[in-house]
Amino acid sequence: MKKQWWHSKTVYQIYPKSFYDSNGDGIGDLPGVIQKLDYLQYLGVDIIWLSPIYQSPLADQGYDISDYYQIDPRFGTMEDMDHLIQAAKERGMYILMDLVVNHCSDEHQWFKEAMADPEGEYGNFFYLAEKKMGRPCNWRSYFGGSVWEDLPGTEKQYLHMFHKKQPDLNWENPKLREEIYKNINWWLDKGLAGFRIDAIINIKKALPFRDYPADRPDGLCSPDVMLAHAQGIGAFLEEMRDKTFRPHNAFTVGEVFNEKPGELEQFIGDQGYFSTMFDFNEHMIGRSPKGAYADRDVTPEEYKEACFKAQEKIGDLGFYSTLIENHDEPRGVSHFLPAGQVCDAGKKMLAGLYFMLRGLPFIYQGQEIGMENIKFSSIDQVDDISTLAEYDTALAAGLSPKEALEAVGRSSRDNARTPMQWDAGPHAGFTQGTPWLKENPNFLEINVEEQRGRKDSVLEFYRRLIGLRKNKEYQETVVYGSLIPYLREQENLMAYFRKGEGQTLLVMGNFQKDSQRVILPGNTKKVLLNNLETWKEENGLAQMEGWQFVVLEQ
Repeated sequence: MKKQWWHSKTVYQIYPKSFYDSNGDGIGDLPGVIQKLDYLQYLGVDIIWLSPIYQSPLADQGYDISDYYQIDPRFGTMEDMDHLIQAAKERGMYILMDLVVNHCSDEHQWFKEAMADPEGEYGNFFYLAEKKMGRPCNWRSYFGGSVWEDLPGTEKQYLHMFHKKQPDLNWENPKLREEIYKNINWWLDKGLAGFRIDAIINIKKALPFRDYPADRPDGLCSPDVMLAHAQGIGAFLEEMRDKTFRPHNAFTVGEVFNEKPGELEQFIGDQGYFSTMFDFNEHMIGRSPKGAYADRDVTPEEYKEACFKAQEKIGDLGFYSTLIENHDEPRGVSHFLPAGQVCDAGKKMLAGLYFMLRGLPFIYQGQEIGMENIKFSSIDQVDDISTLAEYDTALAAGLSPKEALEAVGRSSRDNARTPMQWDAGPHAGFTQGTPWLKENPNFLEINVEEQRGRKDSVLEFYRRLIGLRKNKEYQETVVYGSLIPYLREQENLMAYFRKGEGQTLLVMGNFQKDSQRVILPGNTKKVLLNNLETWKEENGLAQMEGWQFVVLEQ
């Protein structure tokens, strides 16, 4: 694996609508991001990924783009974007944008042209079929219901793998691809460092359209079934890489859930389509094909094994991007820690275990202060279209409204989209107006102002993790050292070595509230990180307290 400029960095994801509102309209914006750059510099992050800020009707919170060349006025102006890129550069930071090119908005000019003339040039920018022929296939949208929707004012229907206001773009059309590449290069020429690439595995469809066995009473099948049959995505991804990313030496991280066996090197090897891709193995645990209402909790042993198997799979061929949460997931501490046992020590332990894995760590806004899931009392409080669809699925399965809300609320994307908790003032210091989404009431206890500078806070622990990654004495081992599991069979203990040239670090987390004894492999030279005040080690044995996390130099 060739060493790259981004390997030693730490990435911070901003969901702009919920980060910081500078003008009191209840919506976060680019000037708000600029105002908080000094905070991000204090935290120690190097790369900032912005969720979509392009012009959009926000049917799916910006992942439905109506103009790829414009900033949505809700978030600011192109001048604000230029200012952000420059201000970040002055602080040694890099800016990533979201690249959303599997679909656009039904309010995009391309789609309007397709509606006006389905047989014309822009009709072939989308997947269109004759209504009178019936649905070409029984695929289910990610947000529920058929992927086929009538094209208004025509005798056609169009394909949408996501929301009906997100028509899929036809990547089989070379003219469409060239328009996409032109836009990518336009942004990279402006000074972007690269992109996080949304839902990219979906750009290749299994053609011709066909039905697959239904997996629910609705007669439809999961989109994952189609993706398993799709072949030839590499030709598209190679072309995009060679015409855009490679000439700019751009950093790219792919949102890839469904690569096929043996494809990992093609995606993120030295000559891969992308620089890196997310390790979602831990996030797939417990998910039910019936819907979110039937998902089950993740056990510590499952989490540990998912991490280790991913590390073993990738080996030395490239870097995964590691995470515990993002804008599409619930809060990591509420998802991976046992219910009723979420505490600061556990939050720090979870942070340390994923952060010290071999890969590029991503932090999602608020994660660094231990933000938690919100409790919904009514479905009316939910904004997320995916959660609303899952709620309907739960009701159809026979759950009561109360049961359905509780079931889907645990995994709702809105958990991660509540306003960033800056202080204990009105609306958590996010806005002087009325926030677009209700803040979590626990902002009175969990906020940046309360934690900043407090030695034992979650925020300061994240700063120490980032600091260790930057520490020249240990950086080579932390970034490039091999990862070898230790005491893998010991229940609720996640431990592994990071081995570098003449240096060995032992990373350990006690993934339970009760203490346990751990046999050490040798004498400890130095305790580099400890989320508790004490460390008990004697005669080759350590007594790890509940949720204790340590990094030891061996």
